[in-house]
Amino acid sequence: MTSAVVVGSGPNGLAAALTLAAEGIEVTVLERAATIGGGTRSGEATLPGLLHDECSSAHPLALDTPFSRRFDLAGAGLRFASAPIEHAHPLDGGRGAAALRSAADTATSLGPDAGAWRRLFGTLDARFPRIAEDFLRPMLHVPAHPILLARFGAYAALPATAIARRFATDEGRALWAGLAAHAFRPLNAPFSSAIGVALGTAAHTYGWPVAVGGSRSITDASARLLRQHGGRIETGVEVTSLDELGGYDVVLLDTSPRAAAGILGDRAPHRVARAYRRFRHGTAAFQVALAVQDGVPWTFEPARRSATLHLGGTFEEVARSEQETWQGRMPERPFVLLSQQYLADPSRSQGSVHPIDAYAHVPHGFTGDATEAILGQIERFAPGTRERIVALAIRTTTQISTLNPNYVGGDITTGANLGRQLVLRPRAALDPYTTGVPGVYLCSAATPPGAGAHGMCGYNAALSALRRLG
Repeated sequence: MTSAVVVGSGPNGLAAALTLAAEGIEVTVLERAATIGGGTRSGEATLPGLLHDECSSAHPLALDTPFSRRFDLAGAGLRFASAPIEHAHPLDGGRGAAALRSAADTATSLGPDAGAWRRLFGTLDARFPRIAEDFLRPMLHVPAHPILLARFGAYAALPATAIARRFATDEGRALWAGLAAHAFRPLNAPFSSAIGVALGTAAHTYGWPVAVGGSRSITDASARLLRQHGGRIETGVEVTSLDELGGYDVVLLDTSPRAAAGILGDRAPHRVARAYRRFRHGTAAFQVALAVQDGVPWTFEPARRSATLHLGGTFEEVARSEQETWQGRMPERPFVLLSQQYLADPSRSQGSVHPIDAYAHVPHGFTGDATEAILGQIERFAPGTRERIVALAIRTTTQISTLNPNYVGGDITTGANLGRQLVLRPRAALDPYTTGVPGVYLCSAATPPGAGAHGMCGYNAALSALRRLG
């Protein structure tokens, strides 16, 4: 029987393992940590019974993919739920903007910016499933829907600042800023709109749901199906060299490119090893988990009904803080992504005490403490929050990268979203999953289509391996 080993058990490693096992391959997953899941782990970070997601919290790109359509994750126990509002962006003085499931309803709520929002997202949302078929694959391929992909690409290639100029109000620009900031890069850079356009369109197509029971439910469902197909998972096993793996026919590495270069050693062609070692990591995250009595008292009322909030003020403020972070300076008011998953999944709370997960964008490898900066941004838009906090836990960039070595320097996106690297990650190749070593593939979020709990990096890498196995 053909055998395979997958190094790493994040959503991509498990997706790769499941895809191979479903084809009758004998698969073993090796995980260095005591628990599997990578960026889809959940736990009681603050108080017993209060469930926090350790990294990935909302999953707009995980609902309808080739991987999710092929495997019955719902039958394995995975359920998604959504809050009444998909994402919100508070502003000073109780103002703000919120994205509803409907692009038309969102546009109407933006008043003078209704037309601009409708022209941007209303023309893409109905077509998004077909567009996603192409952008969830490597960039260098023959597109299945070239005209739709070209329309999407026309927006995606623009700097986020260019799209912001289409909006007349602070509210419209701010709602766009929160989406664009997910790129973890300056908003005046080319292609800095790509991730924002994708996430904004996904909100109006699928919503921004959370996994019921925590993001670990994604891990649990994938692992359950893998075992049903005969796959095995071993934890507490760190792999540093191919020599440690024995005689497997296929090896998939759910690791950073730098770690992959170390594992491949002298077997890797010089050009591949050099590309992996030069792979650039970007802006980092600093995380804070809160237990809050009665929830956060946002002055912008729709924020009280949204599972995902973007805190950063106006578009100009967000753009300035993202620029400073990229340049290695810690901003006084960083961009903060805050999750209130309990609004969609009440099982995460304990009575009137609710879990809140937040992270700030901070410089790569930041060694300071961003706790007060994060709390300051929350208090700015929800005065009185501090008095409601009954427990708090932090995770620094060093702790983030120690718990998950793929997140080098605290970079939870596994690679800077630079223009060339965004298109040709992790290296320039017709098949970006191959490593130049026969039978060995890279399947982490450093490969297309990039970060997220969608599992498509692993799924695509496994298909690449299956093609070569015939």
